[in-house]
Amino acid sequence: MRILLFCLLLFNLCSCKSEEPLKQRNFSELEIETLLKDSLLNVRALEVDKSGTGVFATSRGEVGFIYQSKFLNMSYTQEEKLICHIYYEYNYAKDSFPNFRAVAKNSNSFFAMSIGNPAVVATTSMVNDMHLPDFAYKEINEKAFYDSMDFWNDQEGIAIGDPTDDCMSIIITRDGGETWTKLSCDDLPKAKEGEAAFAASDTNISIVGDHTWVATGGKASRILYSPDKGKTWDVFETPIIQGKETTGMYSIDFYDETNGFAIGGDYTKANDTLNNKIRTKDGGKTWQVVANGKGPGYRSCVQYIPNSNAKELVAIGFKGIDYSNDSGETWKHLSDEGFYTIRFLNDSVAYAAGKGRISKLTFRE
Repeated sequence: MRILLFCLLLFNLCSCKSEEPLKQRNFSELEIETLLKDSLLNVRALEVDKSGTGVFATSRGEVGFIYQSKFLNMSYTQEEKLICHIYYEYNYAKDSFPNFRAVAKNSNSFFAMSIGNPAVVATTSMVNDMHLPDFAYKEINEKAFYDSMDFWNDQEGIAIGDPTDDCMSIIITRDGGETWTKLSCDDLPKAKEGEAAFAASDTNISIVGDHTWVATGGKASRILYSPDKGKTWDVFETPIIQGKETTGMYSIDFYDETNGFAIGGDYTKANDTLNNKIRTKDGGKTWQVVANGKGPGYRSCVQYIPNSNAKELVAIGFKGIDYSNDSGETWKHLSDEGFYTIRFLNDSVAYAAGKGRISKLTFRE
């Protein structure tokens, strides 16, 4: 019996040792390296994979790539870099371009989605040289306004937009993006009056495994939640500031199936810090306001830093860049440099995009 008790004690000690908490970091410095600068550039849609390869889409119908920390200047003319040339059959006028606010990619292709009428999903292969795009989806509706898109895996993806009927617009692909189907309002929670979403940073959707969270905003700012890749849906209330067309959640991110964070506010009152940052620890069912009256005001994007045990967050917007290492309880302002959206390559390097530039961000203690 004594030997058994000793072995159990030794096992417990070893188990505790192997589960030592991660060292708490405290970033205080930020290096910003400009990769691409252009006064006409306006980027709110950016994705980067673990290899450092990224794709971005612009408000002028352009799509470009980031490769090994540099902007890949492909051997195409500027006109040929416009993946949406003038296609009269898609109702674009001669001198107009689709305004891309969402981008996503799987192993073989990338997808860019425009916001307005007609709303389109443009897709082209990333395996061979870039070619003129196919249009996998087109929606002609004066109310059409799409905000964000993401993929669960190589075959299944989702995009969300403002209501055209009495629910949020949600389209889904199950065949790798070749075709997209809009969900019926019979299968979705009914939208409240004035409820919509913001095409500010392509982060209205957060996916962990099969779980999906969609952040709405405006006069009502709620969470649409699906546990099964968009087959069934529920809706949860939030305490974030809401009630006006310009208020609510602008961005949401989940670290795992339980820990999530959302940020927003009112971009017309960008310095206001009341009720604009909320956190959940139960998978989005309930939310609590954090750092109320402190920390960043309006921000268009928030992301968890990888490998941070849901502790470290970066919030970004046209008013600057802020960092938290205690799950959003307190914040440190790292820079006044303005961006719209950010994606992390690893636990200290990220890419950010906004008006006039795309940059590499390196965080240091």
